[in-house]
Parts: sequence; C-alpha cells; structure tokens
Amino acid sequence: MKQALRQLLGDFLSAILFVGIYALSGNLVVAAAVAIAAGVGRFVFLWQARRRIELIQWVSLALVVVLGGATMLTQNPRFLMLKPTIVHLAIAAVMLRRGWMLRYLPESVLQNVPEATIVAAGYAWAALLAGLGLTNLVIALNFDFVTWAWFISLGSVGSKVVLFALQYAAFRAILRQLPSPASLLETD
Repeated sequence: MKQALRQLLGDFLSAILFVGIYALSGNLVVAAAVAIAAGVGRFVFLWQARRRIELIQWVSLALVVVLGGATMLTQNPRFLMLKPTIVHLAIAAVMLRRGWMLRYLPESVLQNVPEATIVAAGYAWAALLAGLGLTNLVIALNFDFVTWAWFISLGSVGSKVVLFALQYAAFRAILRQLPSPASLLETD
C-alpha cells in the first residue's frame, strides 16, 4: 500500500506543485515552470535509479512540458488544468482491457477471489477514471482555478482512495470467508 501511495504522489507531484505555487503566489509562469521542472526532475531521478519508466509516465511528462509551456506562453492555466483529463481518459482506456488488474494483485487474491470479481473491479477503476477525466474537463473549462484545485486535490484523489479502500475491503472479506488451515485438518 505504501508503494501505491508513493506512486500516486509521484504521478501527481507536478499537479500538486502547480496548484500549491499558483495558489500561494498567484504567479502562473512560476507555477508552470516548477511543474515542468518537477516532471523532468522525477524522470531524472527514475533514470538515475535505473527504474523502469512506463509509457504513461512518458506521456505524462510530455503533457506537463507541452501544456505547461502553453500555459506559460498564453498566461492561461486551463492548459495545465486539462492535463488530468487526458491522463485519466488514457489510463481508463488501458483499464478497459479485461484482466489488466491481475498482474498487480498478490497471489492469495489471485488464487481465492473469483476472476469475475477481479475483472469487475478493473472495470470499476476504468469507469472511475473516465468519470474523473470527464468531470475534470467540465470543471477545467467552466469553473475557476480554485474550484478546479479543490476538485483535483480532494475529489480526484479522494475518490481513488475510496475505491481502493472498497476494493481492499471486498477482497479481504472474500479471503476471510475461506476455511482456515486448522479447520481443513479437522475430521468429522
């Protein structure tokens, strides 16, 4: 779970810094520049640590650089505000592949939770991310920066935490219904 939270923080670092710096300073150029620097810095760190860089991470970096640059050139924060829409919809499309979640689960879940349940959980994640992407699009285009910042920091992250907790609880409940090893040894 710590690894998943670290990954989530890393994925949102540029957005978090952009929101925080822009909210505190009101300087759009500085906020966008820091977001771009954070995105590039994260890649330098991953590269130096010889960690595998996933395709979606490359896409995210490209979006931060391109949309951050557009934000700086036009003095319009909406370009960076649209980044989560593109990322969420891209990830949702990947999550529509049946069984995508199987490689991320521990062996105890794979052996004991019905595959249909795991596949349904995968589709629930795809639906959540698609919904977040579309909601972000509406908010980024129609509402002010403060509303968007609240949505990104609480609504988007919060809904992912809630779905993760629900999935964890559901899988754990299924695992707890299994007979204990001691009860398997008992004879009638």
